[in-house]
Amino acid sequence: MKTKLDSFERQIEKSAESYRPVSKKERRKVETILARARKNRSVNIRIAENVLEEIKKRSQREGPPYQTLISSILHKYVTDRLVDEDAICKSLRLLQR
Repeated sequence: MKTKLDSFERQIEKSAESYRPVSKKERRKVETILARARKNRSVNIRIAENVLEEIKKRSQREGPPYQTLISSILHKYVTDRLVDEDAICKSLRLLQR
């Protein structure tokens, strides 16, 4: 019995010849990066009850579960993508002068 491919799988099959092989060293490097990205660790932290309640309210408005929201905030912080809205507004006001 033949398996029927969906459109995404057919697209992959059509473009398979255009892929180029990578060295073992490059492959190990990519696999290491992927393995590190997939690893999750549980941590226990103490958060003020009112802060946790506000995070839960925000998660209900925005959609993701509150633990996912906390993880996202931490990820943005460590990758320097967490922004301070007040600082941005202040900078914009200074630039408009």
